[in-house]
Amino acid sequence: MAYTEKIKEMSMMSLICSCLYPQTSYPTTNYQFGDLEVKPINKRLSGQSFEVILKSPTDLSPDRPSPLASPPALTSPPKRDISLDELQGRLEAAEERRKSQEAQVLRHLAERREHEKEVLHKAMEENNNFSKMAEEKLNSKMEAKKANREAYLNSLKQRLREKEMHAAEVRRNKELQADLSG
Repeated sequence: MAYTEKIKEMSMMSLICSCLYPQTSYPTTNYQFGDLEVKPINKRLSGQSFEVILKSPTDLSPDRPSPLASPPALTSPPKRDISLDELQGRLEAAEERRKSQEAQVLRHLAERREHEKEVLHKAMEENNNFSKMAEEKLNSKMEAKKANREAYLNSLKQRLREKEMHAAEVRRNKELQADLSG
């Protein structure tokens, strides 16, 4: 199964080459890279494995330079003497940079404070507007409820009057009937 998957992954040319020139043995030569020695190991046919051997620092030859020494191209050039005028100019430039940076920080803080004031003022306005709107809404609701209550009470009074008038009429009719029958 693994062999068929590997063949699917290989390109057609490498497949033909591997069929025509099978490589069953790997070279047994050792390679040297400075302090390293690399030996190929032929353990598997599916790939290669290597043994890497590090030499100890005592095996290094004495004529070879120390690996910690820096190459001459990377060393910095010798410093030149700075004159008093040049030093004074640098100090003045540094003072100017410090002052400009301080002014920029103060400007930024002032802008931030101004923004905070604007936000606070806007929040207070919105709160006041909300309070006014809520109060107006509450007043209108209370007036509407008061009007509805008065209308309800008036309708109850009207029905009560109608009932009293009806009761009076029924009493009169009853008295008339009692007078006629009696």
